[in-house]
Amino acid sequence: GLCLLVLRLFIGVHVFLVSCALPDSVLRRFIVRVMCSVLGLFVRQNDPRLRDVSVRVYIANHVTQFDHNIINLLTSCNTPALNGAPGFICWSRGFMELGVTGSRAELVDSLKVYSSHRGNPPLLLFPEEAATNGRAGLLRFSSWPFSVLDVVQPVALRVQRPLITVSVADSSWITELLWTFFVPFTVYQVRWMPSVPRRAEELSEDFALRVQELLAMELGVVSTRLTAADKTEHMKRLRHTSLLPFAPASSQPLAARPRVPSSLTGAAPEDVRITAMAQRVKEVLPHVPLEVIRIDLAQTNCVDTTIANLLEGRVPFFPESKEAGTDLPVPSTSQAAAASGIQGSVAVPPSKPATKQFAKSPVERHLSLQERKRALYDYARR
Repeated sequence: GLCLLVLRLFIGVHVFLVSCALPDSVLRRFIVRVMCSVLGLFVRQNDPRLRDVSVRVYIANHVTQFDHNIINLLTSCNTPALNGAPGFICWSRGFMELGVTGSRAELVDSLKVYSSHRGNPPLLLFPEEAATNGRAGLLRFSSWPFSVLDVVQPVALRVQRPLITVSVADSSWITELLWTFFVPFTVYQVRWMPSVPRRAEELSEDFALRVQELLAMELGVVSTRLTAADKTEHMKRLRHTSLLPFAPASSQPLAARPRVPSSLTGAAPEDVRITAMAQRVKEVLPHVPLEVIRIDLAQTNCVDTTIANLLEGRVPFFPESKEAGTDLPVPSTSQAAAASGIQGSVAVPPSKPATKQFAKSPVERHLSLQERKRALYDYARR
């Protein structure tokens, strides 16, 4: 793999220079396609005659960072740059710069003007707006690519690679390129589908959903309602969850570090991790017994899910008494009701209205703090 990587880096420079020197034509695409096969990139298409030369917009699913380059080896097309700063990197990767940095409406207007000139190549658009592995499902298509013209042609793209996965979430295009050079080969299978016209008085959202269903059936995957923003949020949560148990000690203040008992020094790493997570849940919900938290964490393996289960009453427990610890919040009504279904009712003492001034008595200050905590719990539950 390392030998292939070093060799293909030098060959890739020649492929880039050849693609820049030759004009866009059938000869250039043939030469670059042959040179890309040396780089391990093999492109197959099911039936080139299905490609409609009159269609000005191609709609494809997004699998890798180089999908537009691969389809450009088969036919002349341009993909507008949606993310990233314009410049040499954007141009060298094969994106088309429109100079539009505003809203999607301005982008659609620019693409309409571009498509109105018959001499320009067709547009290749990726409505998913984010790459997936192409094996589970399609992200929800954005509606703006279907507002450019009333006729589009779907392009189903499959990518296969031995030993190593094709696409990794949150991976940069440079990393994907190096892995492409590292593996023996990567096969791109392009399927041209019949063109799809817009129906009479059909909205762009309905048009996008219809094309998404057709592509999902062609690929044999699920048509989901998850968007690129959902994927971004999911990756943020994964990074946050993965960093919590293994956060470096120097990046946290001493008071914020999870306290692990000295008896667990020789315990297994999994037990130490569960204990550290249980301590964080205990800091948020100090009235919940630690053993109940550990049992639920062993099943969910997530701090946020365990807190939600405890707050919403999905995990029954008996709140610890005041003598078991100090400064414990009063259990909320829903928590008491959840616990009463298993172990009887829990009496909730009447709350005292929060004082607008700083109370002189410690007891009054404590009651005001408990009321504010209970209000925060109710707000978070809603």
